Amino acid sequence: MSDQFWLTATQISRICGHFPRSRGKPRVDDRRVLSGIIHVIRNGLRWRDAPAVYGPPKTLYNRYVRWTRMGVFSRIFADLAGEAGVPERIMIDSSHLKAHRTAASLLQKKGGRAASAAPREG
Repeated sequence: MSDQFWLTATQISRICGHFPRSRGKPRVDDRRVLSGIIHVIRNGLRWRDAPAVYGPPKTLYNRYVRWTRMGVFSRIFADLAGEAGVPERIMIDSSHLKAHRTAASLLQKKGGRAASAAPREG
């Protein structure tokens, strides 16, 4: 079984109207590059760790950055979300927490109790 992600011809046909027109030299295969971009983002990879079947990592990165700045992906997402109509349920999931670098120093060296749990004087 392959771990590669490939957009189908039907999926590409639904979003190809949002692609910018090629100027001068024709672009490389949009299906291959977009599948590679999705594979990298979905798996949390670095661009240089993308499988070679998607093409050079620099091509994936440059296309992602260029189309993001042009708003291509925003238009694609808005169009696809608009086709579905009003959702029955909306869920937000956030599993990212960021702690300040001094959060580790909140424990006292003696006794191992947190500073907030120490008895207050006065």
